[in-house]
Amino acid sequence: MKKGIWLLLVIVISLASCTKEVYMFTSFHEPANQGLRFLFSNDGKHWTDLNKTYLKPQVGQQKVMRDPSIVKGPDGTFHFVWTSSWKGDKGFGYASSKDLVNWSEQKFIPVMENEPTTVNVWAPELFYDDVDKQYIIVWASCIPFRFPKGQEDEDNNHRLYYTTTKDFKTFSPSKLFLDPGFSAIDAVIVKRKANDYVLVVKDNTRPNRNIKIGFSKSPLGPYPNISAPFSPNFTEGPAVAKVGEEYIVYYDSYREKKYGRLKTKDFINFSDAENETSVPEGHKHGTIFKASKKVLRGLQKSAGIDTAKIN
Repeated sequence: MKKGIWLLLVIVISLASCTKEVYMFTSFHEPANQGLRFLFSNDGKHWTDLNKTYLKPQVGQQKVMRDPSIVKGPDGTFHFVWTSSWKGDKGFGYASSKDLVNWSEQKFIPVMENEPTTVNVWAPELFYDDVDKQYIIVWASCIPFRFPKGQEDEDNNHRLYYTTTKDFKTFSPSKLFLDPGFSAIDAVIVKRKANDYVLVVKDNTRPNRNIKIGFSKSPLGPYPNISAPFSPNFTEGPAVAKVGEEYIVYYDSYREKKYGRLKTKDFINFSDAENETSVPEGHKHGTIFKASKKVLRGLQKSAGIDTAKIN
């Protein structure tokens, strides 16, 4: 009997070890035509580059793969959207995968085709709404002369738009998501608890170009009273990792050619987190999600990494 109990305990521990999740960080390197990359972390603070491209861009006028955003659905499928062109596209790229190694056929989702003067579709960001059981996709587009602007040119005056889908086959009509009174891009939705959502968004006006916060009871907003900036100027591409009781906000300090890191418990007060975190050089605008260790080992094996030598 004791031997049987011991064997059962070993099996339970082994299964727990296999299902334990790790943090994953989508990434791309310049030039952006190389494809999807990944970082991974056991603690959400120290990141390792898998040093491989897992999917090369095939859709869009310029066929780039910028600003990769991935979310895992309730059925375990990973859904992936990305910026497919700097200018000219009226949509974004989409693909799905069960293991992050083998991907579906890439599709182009033309979300702004009803707006013929649209300049671009930038940084589509996925969020799974577990209340309404649907995916929300938010992106930035510029429609010249549609909104008041600051110092930026008309073809660089962005607002945020969104669509929803349950199956990535049919999509709701695109609607305005946020007009904060300034050019805005790079929006990330964070759910803290029921009826408590945070929006992390870049103010893209000149000379600001920094990151701000909004709060709402719904993922679709409204997000009134956007905050003062919490990041320095010339920062963009925020990504958020919940680590314990804190949130770490990673962002691209593109003039300094590095990734900045700040931590917060309330998205009101922020403190520096660079001494307790590390991000590989060359990493660019991505999003953070979780995956099983089994998925990570598959990615490592595909990259030629000997997983037998890894704990």
